[in-house]
This record gives sequence, C-alpha cells and structure tokens, in this order.
Amino acid sequence: MPSIAAHIPSVPGSGIRRIYEIAAELDGVISLGVGEPDVPIAPHIAAAAKAAWDRDDTNYNPNGGILPLRRAIVDKLAAENAIVAEVEQVWVTIGATQAIHLAMQLLLAAGDEVLIPDPGYTIFPMNARMLDARPVPYSLTPERGFRPSIDELEALITPRTRMLIVNSPSNPLGAVFPREVLEELLAFARRHDLWILSDEVYERFVWGEPHVSLAAIEAESAAADAGGGIERVFSVFSFSKTYAMTGIRVGYLVTPPGLAATMRSMQEASISCVAMPDQFAALAAIQGEQSHVATAAAHYRANYSAASAALTARGIHYLEPTGAFYLWVDVSHASQGDVAAWSEQLLLRDRVAVAPGSAFGRSGEGWIRLCLAATEADLLAGIARLPGPPRR
Repeated sequence: MPSIAAHIPSVPGSGIRRIYEIAAELDGVISLGVGEPDVPIAPHIAAAAKAAWDRDDTNYNPNGGILPLRRAIVDKLAAENAIVAEVEQVWVTIGATQAIHLAMQLLLAAGDEVLIPDPGYTIFPMNARMLDARPVPYSLTPERGFRPSIDELEALITPRTRMLIVNSPSNPLGAVFPREVLEELLAFARRHDLWILSDEVYERFVWGEPHVSLAAIEAESAAADAGGGIERVFSVFSFSKTYAMTGIRVGYLVTPPGLAATMRSMQEASISCVAMPDQFAALAAIQGEQSHVATAAAHYRANYSAASAALTARGIHYLEPTGAFYLWVDVSHASQGDVAAWSEQLLLRDRVAVAPGSAFGRSGEGWIRLCLAATEADLLAGIARLPGPPRR
C-alpha cells in the first residue's frame, strides 16, 4: 500500500473537536466548548436560501461567487471596514476556514515559516502543516494584555519567514488589538517584506475598543506615502458568527489587486464554487435589516456580565474580553499542568464541555475557553461546576 505524504502526520488534531465529539456521545452535556451561536438564524436569511432552492438556483456559478453577493460585499467593506476594493478582489469561500486555507495555500511553499498567534485559532498551525510549511508561534500573554511584542516577533524572523497571521478580535482570547498595535504589526511586516493574513471573523462583536481592519490601515498609509493601496494584506471575513450561519458555510477572502486569474484557478481546482442557495442566504444577510445582529451582541454581552460575576464570586481568574463571544478562564489551580486531560475529565465527570486552552497553543496551558453563546442558565450552571481555587 502506498504511503501518504510524509508531512501529513505532523498536522495536529483539534483539541476542540475532540471534546465536541466526546460530548456528542453523552447525554445532559452543558456545551460551552464550540463557538456556535445559540441564537436562531433570521427568518429573511432562511427564506432567501429556500427561495433559491425553490427556483432551482442550484447550478455552477463563477469561481469567485455570484456577482450580486460580491458587489454587496464590496459595498459593505467600504461602509463598515474602510476598505476600498474591486469585485475581482472578493472571493466567496466555504466559510472563513476555506478562506484561510486558500490564502495560505497561495502564499506558502514547503519549508516556509508563518508567524501565528499563541494562543490562536487551531486551524492556523493545522493549515501550515498541511502545506508542509512551519508554524512559528508568537506569544500573547496576560502580562502584555494579550498583545503581541514586536521585539519577540523580530527575534523570530528567519530567511524563511513568509507570513504573519493576525487575529483581531481574537479567538480564543476575545482581545481586540487597538489601531496603534495594528500599525506596529504592519510596519514590522513591511520591514521584513511579509504577507499578512488578517482574520476578522468576529468584527461585529466588539465591546469598547473599536474594530479596525488592517487592510484599511495599509491602504491609508500607502496612499499617504506613494499613492498605493492594499499590497500585502489578505483579509478574512465570515457570515457564520455574525449571522448564526455556521452550518451554511459562507465566508470571503479579500486579496490585494491583480490576483484574479490566479485566484480563479485556485478556486476551480479546490471547490469550483460555493453553493448558490448558500450565497443567496449570505446576500440576504448582508443586505437585510441588521437588528438581529445587535440583539445577538447584546445577548452575548449580557452573558459576559453574568459569567464574570459568577467567576469573580468563585475567585476564578479570567481575561476581560473586548470582543468575540468567549471567556478565557484560568483553571491552572486545578488542571495540574495538563488542561486537555482535565477538560476531558470535566466533561466525563461533570458533563460540562469546554475548550482546553492548550488546543490553541502552548501558551494556553492552564486556561480554558468558555463560549458565551449559550443560555444564561447553561452558562451559570457550567461555571458552577468548575472547581474554584483553594481558599487561603
């Protein structure tokens, strides 16, 4: 029997999915592990998908997506993200997951190095390994408010460094990088001629610190310097979290200009195109009324208030988030240096599913991620089953 590619066994598994799959076999589980919105999809979005099925809009479509959706995304980018883009720069993908893989596949060759946040989203190192590239973690620590250190990034640069991944608002931390941090990261990437992959999936859920798109900063500074625009930033967005469309699987990648022919070939070779009913659902989401998004944001924020009060009362330390819908909680007093094994035991013994922090990188050891997209009753019941620190 032939062997699989030599580098594939190095692709790490997902610690989040492991907990999810165990939980699926159990009864009575309080699910706080997977980032799944608990609010229903808005009726007008579901109706648009159904209408597409009913009129048999089920054929092939352009590799980049249907034109009305791409144009609507261009309008949204200008209005909400201060990103001026052409239709040829917008590529509709199967969720943000495929958008991330598509960009990394385009930009990384075997042996290239990519700087990834630690803690950071699990598929960043998974994708790098799938492409036979090398993920190089840069730390986001509590001491720095979970912001990157430019000095540390400088020390990680080698002749093989090719890309910097930035995720703000952050999954799993809920941290939002202020504009000055993003400007420093852009300047760093320019000094070393790096591509930037900017994951902005949680853009609509921020609490205080405003969300700023890296591509907008690049275009502003390039215009001021030499009349340029987006040159090195690839931006990733998704309908999944904003519109509770996780299973519909629609996201989009925004590229620098001039890559249309290459992107068309890559999409054709990988997925051909995204299903048309899904795209019509996304079109209805982006063009329709947005009150349900504001309602969901208020729900997550109220859950944070309730959860933070419960954790504080128990003496359990956590990071105060400024975005996304997660709580990064310190359980090092109980996890004994192996939070993955501890999380599995918590699930089996107490029927609470959480995401172990080590699934997001070495810096996550001793932490867990709680998803705030749940009922308040489930959230508080789950927190009540967490062990508190020993009393002094």
